[in-house]
Amino acid sequence: MRLHAKAIALGKCASRVFSFGIGHWALYNSAMSWIENRFEEGLIVTSLDLAVNWGRRNSLWPMTFGLACCAIEMMAVGASRFDLDRFGAGAFRATPRQSDLMIVAGTVNYKMASRLKRLYQQMPDPKYVIAMGACTIGGGPYFKYGYNVVKGVDLVVPVDVYVPGCPPRPEALIEGIMRLQDKITATTLARSKAALIATAAA
Repeated sequence: MRLHAKAIALGKCASRVFSFGIGHWALYNSAMSWIENRFEEGLIVTSLDLAVNWGRRNSLWPMTFGLACCAIEMMAVGASRFDLDRFGAGAFRATPRQSDLMIVAGTVNYKMASRLKRLYQQMPDPKYVIAMGACTIGGGPYFKYGYNVVKGVDLVVPVDVYVPGCPPRPEALIEGIMRLQDKITATTLARSKAALIATAAA
């Protein structure tokens, strides 16, 4: 009888904690100032995932890397009119070892593919790739007769976000970066069930 009563009490407690978490997650999604006037002064309540993802999302450092005409639009995004620094992604780095975002802007030839892969491998984890433009995504106008053109950069490196267009406007690239930020927000530091199963099997 006591065990039954304890189980009921634990169930009620768990439901309260769950509803508390759901309620505060809804507040976070509804407004930027969800934490104001809700706790006593000097107290911050968050999760490790939320804090780490917030830092990663708002400090993307793209690599200074352009292959063809799409790179002109990428340069425009970094200039004063579109101001990529508003999103924390305007610090273009000159080395892959300081970059966590590769924007593949332009046609990828087979001769360039191995260099591109090497640059990607030199980037520190976590690293992200945006495929910008029709040539990068699937070969573009060179798909049929361009024997020297890679038919999609995802055959060389894994791609997180595709930005179509020939060339895409700067607003489209900004939209792609915002979608990448959404993807980063949804990631978790916890190991997936598949990884745990694979580790247990090994």
